This record gives sequence, structure tokens and C-alpha cells, in this order.
Amino acid sequence: MTAAALPADLPQTDPDVVIDVEGLTKKFGERTVVKDLTMQVRRGLIYGFLGPNGSGKTTTIRMLTGLLTPDSGRGTCLGYDILTQSTEIKRHVGYMTQKFSLYTDLSIRENLEFIGRVHGLSDPRGAASEAIARLGLENRASQLAGELSGGWKQRLALGACILPKPDLLLLDEPTAGVDPKARREFWDEIHHLAHDGMTVLVSTHYMDEAERCHEIAYIAYGELLTHGTVDEVVAQSGLATYTVTGRDLSALADQLSKTEGVDQVAPFGSALHISGRDKARLDAAIEALPETEGVEVTPSEPTLEDVFIELMSQSRDNFA
Repeated sequence: MTAAALPADLPQTDPDVVIDVEGLTKKFGERTVVKDLTMQVRRGLIYGFLGPNGSGKTTTIRMLTGLLTPDSGRGTCLGYDILTQSTEIKRHVGYMTQKFSLYTDLSIRENLEFIGRVHGLSDPRGAASEAIARLGLENRASQLAGELSGGWKQRLALGACILPKPDLLLLDEPTAGVDPKARREFWDEIHHLAHDGMTVLVSTHYMDEAERCHEIAYIAYGELLTHGTVDEVVAQSGLATYTVTGRDLSALADQLSKTEGVDQVAPFGSALHISGRDKARLDAAIEALPETEGVEVTPSEPTLEDVFIELMSQSRDNFA
């Protein structure tokens, strides 16, 4: 993938690092929402930000844009200091929030043209037409935003974010409540944007979406627990996994969930996914199963969902 050149007005720091933060901490009252967070995101990547609700993903994104000031730590976004140069950061970042925030009583075209004027584009009408064509909104350009379904609102919001051609796109759970077809089309467009040189940081709960990212990071209750490619994160988990098929899997699942050495039991269709942190203990638990006609046990690979659940089980809820 070829890195896009930095615009002339961007600081000439390492061109391959778009986000570089160290030790970010943010508290609300007595509760630490983000704790000593250190991470880097390289240019041109789709970087997935995973974690349960209340883990500090949105707070982190807001600190990166200068909307929130960290209590401690340092960092740069697009080469600009997140503590002192938030105005410059905002000029080069597109931020799509969880809640639809455009004008519901304006049409798609009117919203985009308005956004173009807000950003001071030389041709807001032309920029709006370009975004409408790129996102397949031509047949709905005159429809009021408030009448759109979730998937179409999502496309409009993305169009508004990319209208000024930002260098970094921040997406905060952008596909929550959107049907699978709309989600896939949305991700296809995200990959097109990344291919063109845009860097994307996206928070999500969907494992299939996380697997479409170039790299991922898992944050749980304010702490970064793991990061890397999907394959690296799965390998780092150290989970051993078996697939069990056969009759009366419900009773077998109840038995296995109480067996020492078994850390996870999850039904997957007509099979059970059995995982454990200690392979020797898990093997012993599997070998101790009574022989039952039709039950088969085969080694398998842990999924990203297995890793997600395992990391959650090791985390302490900072609301508790």
C-alpha cells in the first residue's frame, strides 16, 4: 500500500505514523475511564478499536481530536500536539459520532452542501454531488434526512465526514443497528478510502468487522490489553480450542462449563466451542469426558470472539 503524501500545512513528522500517544489518562470524578493508554496507528491503515461498553473508546477518540483534554499523558494526531493544537487537528479529521447529527429537516443534498460551506470549500455544490455519486445516493439526494433508514443515514453521515477530504477518519461504532447488507457496503467504501490513502480508526462490537481491519486494539475498562493484526491477537491469547459435535449438546455444555480446565463453552449451531487458557488442563478435561455414541471432539482454532470473551473475563469493570 502506498502512503499518501502529507499536505503542505501538516507538520513534517514521521509520515508513516498518524496517531502516536503515550500514557493517556482521563478521569471523570473518581472513575478512571482511560488509564495509561499508549498506541500508534500507521498511515493508510484501518485500525479497529474493540471493547465492551464503557471501556473508554469514545473518550479516547475525543482526546485524539482535542474535544477532551487528558489528565496526563502526551500525544500527536497527524503530527499535531493533542494538548495544544486541537484546532489544527480538527481541520484534517473527519469524525462520525454514534448518534446521527445532521439536520433531519434538510435533504441529503442540502445537508452536504451546508457541510461544504461550513468547511469553506470552494465548490460546495460540486463536492456534495461528488459525495452523492460516490456513496450511491443519487436516487435519494432530494429525500429529507429524517426520513432515511439507518443504513442510508449512515451513508449520509459518512459522506459528510469525507466531504472536506480529511487525512484521518474517526468512526465511533458507525454500523450499530444497521442491517448486514448496509454494513458490508459501508465497509467496502471504508476499504476504498483506505486504498486511496486515508487512515481510519473505527470502534466496533462486531467481530466480523474487526476481522476486516488491518490491525486491531482491545481496550477494556480504560486499559489497552492487546493489539496487532487479527492473527497476532488470536495467537497472543494462548487459548486452546476444541469443537464438539453430537447429541444432547445442551447437557454436555452444562457438564463442561463446570469442568476444571474449561474456561469457555459456547454453542455454535450444531456444535460446541470449548476453550481454555491451559492446554494441558483442557486436554485432561476433554479426555475425562465419558464416551458417548455420536460425540466427536476435534481440535480447532480460537476465533476472535473467543479472544474477546476471554479478555473481558480478565477485566475489572470500572463502574463496579
